[in-house]
Amino acid sequence: MAQRQQGFTMAAVLAAMLILALATQSVMTYVSQQDLREREADLLRTGQAYAQAIGAYYESSPGNLKRWPQTLEDLTEDKRFVGTRRHIREIYPDPMTRSANWGIVRAADGGIAGVHSVSTAQPIRSAPIELDNLALPAASRYADWQFVYSPPPASTAPRR
Repeated sequence: MAQRQQGFTMAAVLAAMLILALATQSVMTYVSQQDLREREADLLRTGQAYAQAIGAYYESSPGNLKRWPQTLEDLTEDKRFVGTRRHIREIYPDPMTRSANWGIVRAADGGIAGVHSVSTAQPIRSAPIELDNLALPAASRYADWQFVYSPPPASTAPRR
């Protein structure tokens, strides 16, 4: 009789472990999805900060000729002036790859007009996104989101 009870107890323990494993798996899927959402939101904030910093660098160019930064480090330490200007606090890492390596969008003169993630993962948000000064098209991968500063069009009105 004791042999039969031990077999039943073992089957009950295995069933409980199976239920626990399934519950843990669903919780981990939720946690992983939430982490991805947070990193995606961080990518949007960081990319927008880079676009604004590139714009500040470009617009504050001394003289009439506007220049783009040549490196991302130029944004942290703009040496074109007597005192050092900082357009961005530090070189922020790409939230999707967790590295400081960003894809660079080049301007016509070879400078940096924008950045993008190098991640080929599929974003959660696939529809177009409107940020303050940026419009991101629908994307099939994070690298498709390009955070580029677009200077305002030059005024063509005649001067008097």
